[in-house]
Amino acid sequence: MSEVIDFLNDKYNESINVLGSSNTIIQKLNSKIAKDDIDVILENSESAKGVFTVVLTSLVYKIFHPDQDIKFHQANLPGGYSGRSFDTANITPFLKQNNFPAMAESGWLTRSLENNRPYDNQYPGKIRPPSLKSSFLNVIDYIQKNKENDNILNYIIQYLIIQRNLYSIQLARPTNLSINDVISRLKSHFLSNYSSTGAARLPVLAVQAIYNCLINEIDRYENKKLLPLEEHTSADTRSGRIGDIEISNEDNTPFEAVEVKFGIEITKQLVSDVYTKFNHTQVDRYYILSTSGLKESETDEINSEILRIKNLHGCQLIVNGVLQSLEYYLRLLNNTKDFINIYVELIEKDTSIKFEHKKQWNIIINN
Repeated sequence: MSEVIDFLNDKYNESINVLGSSNTIIQKLNSKIAKDDIDVILENSESAKGVFTVVLTSLVYKIFHPDQDIKFHQANLPGGYSGRSFDTANITPFLKQNNFPAMAESGWLTRSLENNRPYDNQYPGKIRPPSLKSSFLNVIDYIQKNKENDNILNYIIQYLIIQRNLYSIQLARPTNLSINDVISRLKSHFLSNYSSTGAARLPVLAVQAIYNCLINEIDRYENKKLLPLEEHTSADTRSGRIGDIEISNEDNTPFEAVEVKFGIEITKQLVSDVYTKFNHTQVDRYYILSTSGLKESETDEINSEILRIKNLHGCQLIVNGVLQSLEYYLRLLNNTKDFINIYVELIEKDTSIKFEHKKQWNIIINN
């Protein structure tokens, strides 16, 4: 474990001891103006994880390297350093291990933060809303002036602990739902109105959960392996995966895959685009599932494209609605209990899923 993570763990333990059972931040800051800007960053830590991560990375780096101008956050800037490398090695792992808001890999993978320009008043990155950008640049400037960085770190960690504890939630795991009940609740969970991003991940988790059940109960999947889900932000082309969900043969070649679309109708063009993901493999079956189903006006064109792909490649390509497919697969299982348990476990662990998605699941089940 790195020196930086050891340092952060010590700070975390200190904050745990200082807070006790308190739900109020104990650490005080000298500047009310700075506190207000830091609060804006923290209040948006779920919806703007990149901004939050970059601030925390800059703060910790400044503590370890007080002579570094943290506004120059890339190594190719004059006198700069690699904020992304420091974050990937230290900050994001610390955030994840403590169940704090965290990016998949680094805050610098956010487009609005990766401009090759210093974080000063002329920084062109399109951080939204403008009030968040203003607070972000103000906090970076305050940290750079090295006013009270140790206090700021204590303040941030105490806030994170309090919010995590407040948002800790035990998710409902009903054991006696009928198939119709399960589908009805999944539909409500997918399509509820959410203020934060992440809902597009829910149907992916549901399909992964059903495959976790199928692979143990269906002869077709004997000696096959269900691969773990990639991070939501990982591009298939970068990871080498051909779909959101993938089942492999014993020799690790693709056997079956699923592409899950949220709020996007399946069109002929979409089918063609997806084909480019697997045309270089010998995958046996490929599903395109969408919460919005097929575009009815293009049904004939879609079927023609599927036939063309079958003749060219040999893969059986199937298009359908997510909920319709889940309903069919649930009928193949002995009961719905295992599916619900796995779906809930995935919701609990997936970093794309926010507190409001978890809370909504309990509301739906209780209703």
